[in-house]
Amino acid sequence: METPVVPRRRFRRWLGLRFGLDEAGGDRIARRITHCLGALLLVYFVLPEDFFVVAPKDVIVLAALAAACVLEGLRHAIGFDLPMIRPYEEHRVASFVFYSIALAGAVLLFPVPIAAAVILGTALVDPIAGELRLSARHRSWYPALPFVAYSVLAFVGLSLIGGWPIGWGVVLALVAAGVGLAAEYPKIPWVDDDLAMTFAPALVLFGLGVLGLGLTG
Repeated sequence: METPVVPRRRFRRWLGLRFGLDEAGGDRIARRITHCLGALLLVYFVLPEDFFVVAPKDVIVLAALAAACVLEGLRHAIGFDLPMIRPYEEHRVASFVFYSIALAGAVLLFPVPIAAAVILGTALVDPIAGELRLSARHRSWYPALPFVAYSVLAFVGLSLIGGWPIGWGVVLALVAAGVGLAAEYPKIPWVDDDLAMTFAPALVLFGLGVLGLGLTG
């Protein structure tokens, strides 16, 4: 007798089939899409402080981070089933928690130009890098394509969103791309690449741009 497919697995199987993949492939695509949606957190900077009425927006960000940590705690404590958890995450802190910490830390700890640059870089370039490394056909595009993509996105964050001078924006975007991809490449079991790819370039940009050049944003 065939085992019934639960709705979320049915969706992942459907998604995978749309791209000529299996359920595991659909699961990977769903993770990539969810990862890219992290860039939407940049709306934080345009929302009024009292937008959520019940609490300031920084408190809402912290509450969302706390909710992610609670879910992760329940997963380990009582076996609470969460979708898109990969096998190697079964007995460690899941990537979505590291990603939540990275996004929340970026918007709460760093100036707008830096936060915008590293959030765009991590949210949109990390999935590209991951897919290129998995593809025998397109692996030769790594790391050149992710480097170009990160550089462009970092420039958008630093100069077009954050208002830093264009010349310094170009230079620092290239630096951020190099640091971000260098931080993303090593696979350390207990430190997720989302966290490293966000905070490593953010700290370098803060040191060079804010402390070194006196840029503000």
